[in-house]
Amino acid sequence: MFGGHKIKISGELHERIARYAKLAGYSSVDEFVVHALESQLAHLEEAQSDEEIKEKLKGLGYLA
Repeated sequence: MFGGHKIKISGELHERIARYAKLAGYSSVDEFVVHALESQLAHLEEAQSDEEIKEKLKGLGYLA
């Protein structure tokens, strides 16, 4: 499930994620991160056009 690619994050961010992953009952940081990313992507994939995707990204704070 978690093979192939690695993403570098700061130690501070990893600690924060680990805290929330544990509180939420995830078995690992990887499992939590994969679930969080899949949730965000599912939200974006509901969009019907590139413009709607951009608006959703703005709403999530990823674009200014």
